[in-house]
Amino acid sequence: MTAASGGAAADPFDHPALYYSGGQEYLDGTVPFIEGGLSAGEPVAVSVPGANLRLLREALGDSAERVLMLDMTEEGANPGRIIPGVLRAFADRHPDRRVRIIGEPIWPGRSEAEYPACAQHEALINLAFAGRDAAILCPYDVDGLDERALADSLATHPALVDRDGRRPSGEYDPERIVGEYNRPLEDRPRTALRRAVDRFTIDNARWFVTSYGRRAGLTATQLIDLEIAVTELLTNSIWHGGSTGMLQIWTEKDQLVCDISDAGHITDPLAGRRPVDEDRAYGRGLLLVNHVVDLLRTYTGKHGTTMRIHMRLPANG
Repeated sequence: MTAASGGAAADPFDHPALYYSGGQEYLDGTVPFIEGGLSAGEPVAVSVPGANLRLLREALGDSAERVLMLDMTEEGANPGRIIPGVLRAFADRHPDRRVRIIGEPIWPGRSEAEYPACAQHEALINLAFAGRDAAILCPYDVDGLDERALADSLATHPALVDRDGRRPSGEYDPERIVGEYNRPLEDRPRTALRRAVDRFTIDNARWFVTSYGRRAGLTATQLIDLEIAVTELLTNSIWHGGSTGMLQIWTEKDQLVCDISDAGHITDPLAGRRPVDEDRAYGRGLLLVNHVVDLLRTYTGKHGTTMRIHMRLPANG
């Protein structure tokens, strides 16, 4: 397998997908990418699932100490926080240098609820890093992932690397992926509790969701995070979504789920995925939500927006 290399001089940002089958192909595609960056004096970060992280750490030996190594199943459990919390967080620490990052946000075992946000994330990397002097290599397990994930990877990455080398993707169309996965969310169960919230009732809504979360078995820390997330989303609804938000909350399997719907429309595809900008007085609420929930899904259109948060219930809950 040929390792991924830097992009063309006309476009400093390089974002290839790496197709691999088995551990050796994984190492053949990732280790030269890492070592090439280290040899060039470029900062290198790796954020991949734990098993692959251990594989890389062993293969790199002492060189692993020169690489920021993160477990993507923890850092990127919610795909919405990968760009601000992993990719931009690392790249922004080195504003005057080219950086190399391996990010593996889609792995076998991602849930059906998580996948749309994962696909949109991969597409939005291209917008978030446009013109940036960086290379982000995204591995895809061709044995463990389904045809949908592999087909989408061709649309979200301008180039593909596999055992046959590197070639451009003729299917590259990240805007299509962002649009296709901006779809109405699954129906809520009949057991969902529902209430309208405005600026006069938001305090009561905070009490209501934390009380529900406590009965569902969330930990004390999770209850704080739930209250923060719901407060931020309802505040957005009140100020930007027609002055009223519709809150619905329920549990399903091992998760607490909460919808906030309003009449607003989100026009910025990177809303909630940019790091804090001290020069902007807005845009921090969704970013904070992404950092405190296990999953944030969004559907937005001309008739309104629904934001759905997921919080995992403790195993003994």
